[in-house]
Amino acid sequence: QVRLVESGGGLVQPGGSLRLSCAASGFTFSSYPMSWYRQAPGKERELVATVTTFGGSTHHAESVKSRFTCSRDNAKNTVYLQMNSLKAEDTDVYYCNVPAVNAWGQGTQVTVSS
Repeated sequence: QVRLVESGGGLVQPGGSLRLSCAASGFTFSSYPMSWYRQAPGKERELVATVTTFGGSTHHAESVKSRFTCSRDNAKNTVYLQMNSLKAEDTDVYYCNVPAVNAWGQGTQVTVSS
């Protein structure tokens, strides 16, 4: 059974940083690209970043390019989202996703506020 557990969210001031983690289990982690999405209440879920199986290639949404970095550690079955220079508009619930099997974590809240 696929299980994804996000952590690392919280309250941070504008300009600050957070690193989200997603611990994966129940499947061969290194065989699947992984993604991060985010969603605000009443809005559609937005793709933030995707990393290929061995981390050789990443894609980041225009809104987060140069600020966010998605990476993975296949030895730890974990995918990360390093978020720098955070803005108020980055406030959302962030979700880990396995696109190939449409599996989701429970989400972690990120709030950017002074």
